[in-house]
Amino acid sequence: MLDVRKWTVELRRLIPRRREPVVVQTLRSAIAATIAYVIALRLSPEPAPLTAPLTALLVVQVTFYATLTNGIRRVNSVVAGVLVAIAFSLLVGLTWWSLALLIVASLAVGHLVRVDEYVAEVAISAMLVLGVTTVGFTAWARIVETLIGAVVGMACNLLLPPPVWLDQAGQSIEDLARRIRQLMLRTGEEAAGRTPWELAAERLHEARRLDHDIVQVDAALRQAEDSLRLNPRVKEGLLHRVVLRTGLDTLEICTVVLRVLARTFTDLAKARGSQELFPPRVGALVEQLLAEIADAVVSFAVLVTTHLSENAESAEARLTAELHSAAGTRDRLAELLREEVRADWADWQLLGAVLTEANRMIDELDTEHRTRRLFEELDRVSREQRAKLPRMTQVRERLGVQDHLWRNRTGVGERSP
Repeated sequence: MLDVRKWTVELRRLIPRRREPVVVQTLRSAIAATIAYVIALRLSPEPAPLTAPLTALLVVQVTFYATLTNGIRRVNSVVAGVLVAIAFSLLVGLTWWSLALLIVASLAVGHLVRVDEYVAEVAISAMLVLGVTTVGFTAWARIVETLIGAVVGMACNLLLPPPVWLDQAGQSIEDLARRIRQLMLRTGEEAAGRTPWELAAERLHEARRLDHDIVQVDAALRQAEDSLRLNPRVKEGLLHRVVLRTGLDTLEICTVVLRVLARTFTDLAKARGSQELFPPRVGALVEQLLAEIADAVVSFAVLVTTHLSENAESAEARLTAELHSAAGTRDRLAELLREEVRADWADWQLLGAVLTEANRMIDELDTEHRTRRLFEELDRVSREQRAKLPRMTQVRERLGVQDHLWRNRTGVGERSP
């Protein structure tokens, strides 16, 4: 009875996850490998044609674009390895020195045919084929099984479309923005009081560690970009890719500026010694300014990861209001800093740097700057596509795809005249 309840609880946990990309990808891989094995049992002369399900498992990648490219490369690697093995079997046979030459030749051929990560597969196929007595029989069987697995793997992507990793990439961008916000809040709170330079240096190290987070977000975004290419479930994938990519670029710039700001606070703490970084009024405004910019960073991340036009408009309005408040606080801080510098010229360059770095983040998060950046990136990508596929571009322009793309309201706005 306890076992039944346990399995019931586990099943209830699994049901809500049935549409998650990891679950979908697992089921697609298992289905593709099984179908490939069943077909290979009928068509391959081998009694246990495991090359077919292995190929299908490797070909059915996370995205359709990766599936297509990996399938082609894997078939090329197997065929190249088989041809190398046939040539060696006719010339020298299998000895210890011919095996060494076979591996060297196979790896060289793999680089020549540009199979990328499947270079080792060329040598593996060649060794497996050369290691049997009936080279022709085994070579033909391996080619057939590889073709079966590749075809089944790519067919599964048409019948069972691969998951789109757009939400996961958006979530990683929002998580990065929240980590930036938390660091900015702590930096502002500590800047409002007496901050030892060791504590300021610790915040500087935290800002530098954000680079590792950006690398992880970039990997998630690359996976999402691949999942949008050649995916029948996605419309206007170019727009989604450009919005997310430019959004990550902006957050990366904000991270760099935050690192510079943390370095400024560290230098200022060393110069001040046991004194406070700022007078009470100035410190309170610095804390308020960083808090407002931190909120704007999160709102910006929500804006670039929002897909529906109504939600995008509300997110853009909230971001605009937060940036307006931050700009007002910045102006008040500039007046106070001007008074402080007139009274005491000590460390004036560091005080000015604080204002400059905060102003840079406000400018980067500005909605007009973002819209202009999107238009520039879309124009650049469109020019590259027209240069690569001029005929396809003419067909798309006749169908009005480009106009529909610009009219999309997913956080971009109307096209400027």
